[in-house]
Amino acid sequence: MKDIKAKVLIAEDDQNLGHLLKEYMTVKGYDTDLFANGEIALKGFKNNKYDICLLDVMMPIKDGFTLAQDIRVIDSEVPIIFLTAKAMKEDVVEGFKIGADDYITKPFSMEELLFRIEAVLRRTKGSINQDQTAFTLGKYLFESNKQTLQIGSKSIKLTTKEADLLLLLCQHTNGVLDRNYALKKIWLDDTYFNARSMDVYITKLRKHLKDDESIEIINVHGKGFKLLIN
Repeated sequence: MKDIKAKVLIAEDDQNLGHLLKEYMTVKGYDTDLFANGEIALKGFKNNKYDICLLDVMMPIKDGFTLAQDIRVIDSEVPIIFLTAKAMKEDVVEGFKIGADDYITKPFSMEELLFRIEAVLRRTKGSINQDQTAFTLGKYLFESNKQTLQIGSKSIKLTTKEADLLLLLCQHTNGVLDRNYALKKIWLDDTYFNARSMDVYITKLRKHLKDDESIEIINVHGKGFKLLIN
């Protein structure tokens, strides 16, 4: 029997989409529970232990944002991904204020959703402690709380965005940091302008790390970036 990768709560009032999501996730090795509105989803969450929650924003009785707030009272750490047809910036900001880990707008491909789920699970359940603030990167010492990058006697003071981006890369060392996830986590929106801004910060980080040839930040076409330490 296939090993269960994770237990997933799906709250989606669109019956067709909900069943499609459940079937797809089951085929991919996930144990999934589907709920048609936020109220019964909250009851389900109270009765089971879930590894990740997929919440539709626009649901009857209890909407996704309200459900997420209720879930956060019970469990402040469980990953949450919002599914919605809305793409307005204020909704994205609201979702992240509540504590969302990602946000995907309809229509989306099942493959993209699966990639995002796996990226979030790697980040939240990976080997790196999410409270970790100090990282050894080859010859460098990166302290995210101090926003400093030190090599030998040389200390580089990073900007907030540089430090935030390097922290995400460190949490995904030798794995892929999803471009859209990073944009929404740091810039709160994955617009073209913000994407170009992130590219500039990636270039800045490469320059900061240039004194150790064993460290690379590479582009992963169509996905994001990877911090490699050889």
